[in-house]
Amino acid sequence: MIMRLLAFTGGLALVALVVPDLASTYLERRGQATAQDAQRAAPVAAAYASGKSIVLETDPAGHFFGTFRINGRAERGLVDTGASTIAINTSAARRFGISVGSLAFAARAQTANGIVEAAYVRLDRVEIGSITLKDVDAMVLPDKALSGTLVGMSFLSRLSSYRVENGALHLIR
Repeated sequence: MIMRLLAFTGGLALVALVVPDLASTYLERRGQATAQDAQRAAPVAAAYASGKSIVLETDPAGHFFGTFRINGRAERGLVDTGASTIAINTSAARRFGISVGSLAFAARAQTANGIVEAAYVRLDRVEIGSITLKDVDAMVLPDKALSGTLVGMSFLSRLSSYRVENGALHLIR
């Protein structure tokens, strides 16, 4: 149990370090737009799907975005193979039916904006195209620490495979 907690905390620290820099780089490349404007402005990158696979094309800044369904709600997410888990902010958590007030924000994470609290959750269902995963680990961070949804390895590692080829991310269940 301790080892799992330590591994989980280490993963959270990695997410906390990666998310602010990734968001900052993205916003700089989008002409200093606000996080909310950039989130609305960037195209959804799903190019095509077949069977139990989906292909996401890069956006103009070279990122992979897709429209996911998390606990039945549509959510635009940035796919990041360098992130250990799915990271959502408290506003998104509420939209997904998670009672934020009952969460234990016991983990601490260092971000570009300082130390923030985070809470472990398990998402009932995460979908993109024809791919569906149940009981997916995620972290909830304060809105001020995370402006959008980040889809990391807690989702990707449960796929049969994923690969980047010719500027496209292939997700295969």
